[in-house]
Amino acid sequence: MGRVGRKQEPLLPDKAGPMPAVEQCLPGTDDELQWFRSCLQWMFMDQSDRSHAIISWVLFFLLGIVVPAVSHFVLSFRPERRPYGGVVQVSLSAASGCSFLCFSTVLRRYGLRRFLFLDKLRHESERVRLGYTHQLTRSFRILSFFVFPCFFAETAYKIWWYSASADKVPWLGNPIVSDIVACFAELASWLYRTSIFLLTCVLFRLICYLQNLRLQDFVAVFDEQIVVEAVLKEHLDIRKQLKIVSHRFRGFIVACFLIVTASQFSSVLLTTRKDSADSLFNTGELAMCSIMLVFGLLMIFRGAVKITHQAQALTSHAAKWHACATMEETDTTDSSKVAPTTNPNSVYPVSFSDESSEADSTGDSDDEVLEDTKFITIHANNISFQKRQALVTYLENNRAGITVFGFMLDRSYLHTVFMLEWTLFLWLLGKTIGF
Repeated sequence: MGRVGRKQEPLLPDKAGPMPAVEQCLPGTDDELQWFRSCLQWMFMDQSDRSHAIISWVLFFLLGIVVPAVSHFVLSFRPERRPYGGVVQVSLSAASGCSFLCFSTVLRRYGLRRFLFLDKLRHESERVRLGYTHQLTRSFRILSFFVFPCFFAETAYKIWWYSASADKVPWLGNPIVSDIVACFAELASWLYRTSIFLLTCVLFRLICYLQNLRLQDFVAVFDEQIVVEAVLKEHLDIRKQLKIVSHRFRGFIVACFLIVTASQFSSVLLTTRKDSADSLFNTGELAMCSIMLVFGLLMIFRGAVKITHQAQALTSHAAKWHACATMEETDTTDSSKVAPTTNPNSVYPVSFSDESSEADSTGDSDDEVLEDTKFITIHANNISFQKRQALVTYLENNRAGITVFGFMLDRSYLHTVFMLEWTLFLWLLGKTIGF
């Protein structure tokens, strides 16, 4: 646990005076988070002052609203050219608009430092600070690994569509120049809207990962000498941060779920019409849009469900710690009355050897921190039974996690959403690209 009995060294030292929203996470020129600022500026999401905010909003209006509208009402001047263009443009614009509004509102209200909880890292352990910093870089690698392959596929489809289309764009004198300009504008709009939507999804996943690191650091305290009051205070702080995350992202989560589900249903209804033209030439863009939206939604729910599951698994770990401590107390009391004898059938609450632990362990070590079934070494002889029981009772009745308007996002919600979206997604792929 990062705040109980450990010497803290701040990762991000304070500076005197107020700082802009983006500058707040950059305490030095050699800061490892410098690339994050460059990424925001490259995407025109830097709203640290009024001029940058105006540029950001103007670019969103052009690439998120004007270009898609022109693409649908001007470039598709005949319905048979792009029968699913309306669904694609509305879905992408709605998803990117929801993400842009959420990100801009939170950034303007709290600043980037508080938005990413960087101001809280100085109170955490070195393991949490280093793990969170590493995850920052890894998260944006995930973003780039998904966006760029999809962008290349979208580029190939657009080139094929414009080169094979018999109708030419009805503006500019030269037809070839008109097609090149229109293709470039559509690709820029697609890349911008996709990046904005997935950026917000990745940042939400990143914030959930920070809380997951805190829980893993928190559960390690049960293997050490602890103070119940300090453990209770730390758990209250974790619950507070999870409530803050839930409050900031609840509107975004609900809006994304409604947008993606409505887009999937609309696409399935359009592709199952009697007179629908379900060829790859007509439905390729629809398939790419569906892939991007479903991937972003599942990323959001998986991040929320994982932190909720880890937070709730803490109760079972605390109960196991209480049971092991109680059994040790019973053995100590009995040994004071009766001479100690060796009984090969007795079970004592001690840790297994490293050899047996490695042989029995399976799966991801991060997920097993709160879910292992091994006995733990007890350092709770100085804690009374009543205090341990009170702590376990508190954890049982105050479960933490990501909530949306009071509803806890647990694995049952993930299974429901996955079944619904994946069914629609596979059905749509079967109608579009013949999967």
